[in-house]
Amino acid sequence: MPYPTTGPATWFVTGASRGLGLELVNQLLQRGNNVVATTRSPERLIAAVGPVDTSRLLALQVNLVDEKAVATAVKAAVDRFGPIDVVVNNAGYGLLAAVEEVSDIEARDLFDVQIFGAWNVLRAALPAMRARRSGHIINISSILGLTAFPGWGAYCAAKYALEGLTGSLAGEVADLGIRVNLVEPGYLRTDFLRTHSLRLPAQITDGYDGIREMTANHLAMPGTQLGDPAKAATAIITIAETGTAPLHQILGSDSYALARARIEALTNNIETGHTLASTTDIPQIA
Repeated sequence: MPYPTTGPATWFVTGASRGLGLELVNQLLQRGNNVVATTRSPERLIAAVGPVDTSRLLALQVNLVDEKAVATAVKAAVDRFGPIDVVVNNAGYGLLAAVEEVSDIEARDLFDVQIFGAWNVLRAALPAMRARRSGHIINISSILGLTAFPGWGAYCAAKYALEGLTGSLAGEVADLGIRVNLVEPGYLRTDFLRTHSLRLPAQITDGYDGIREMTANHLAMPGTQLGDPAKAATAIITIAETGTAPLHQILGSDSYALARARIEALTNNIETGHTLASTTDIPQIA
């Protein structure tokens, strides 16, 4: 079923107190929608929301890793506003480190938010969408869900996992009236690259001078990123309202260029390896 054409839509947005999530919440409220926003700090979110009607905002402190807490939040959303029309899994943070430097707990913490938290939201929201054969899931990935940079191994791994999860989900619910999209932004001019959203390894290892230089460059980047978070939030709303976006929706000309380069490199890899690939087939008897 299409996005509501009469009356407000109800959105459930995670990671809503900063950056893209906060911009999305503000624009949704300005348009008269109902917004259930999860955050680690409802007070910070409410203080950061612009001059809009906050009677349509339900700000909830939710630990997304806690499956019961997520289910309780989804129930609270339905109790307050009725059926959820759009879910946006946006919560996440970065981790800049060489693969060797990422500890077990650092990797698990990252996946808890990026994958298992999103999965908890999906499990809680999908049954009602499936029952009424209507709804829209928008998972916020990254261009680093399509390509990879040195020093971003853990983050890329989590985003690649989100991409695979979302692609499978899209196929599973295609006949159930539920739309699914991945949004893959490039560098947005938010505070994502500041230390409260970008973590560094507890211990660093000798020999990774390039990673240290790259880390310093990224920490100096805020304020120079190409992407406009306000325009990105508007694009996400457009994806929901029109229902015509592809499964993989790139945002930003930087993201587009990196995606094209990745496609070319992957194509070259596949063609270069074609001869060896063909040697592993079991011969077919005529």
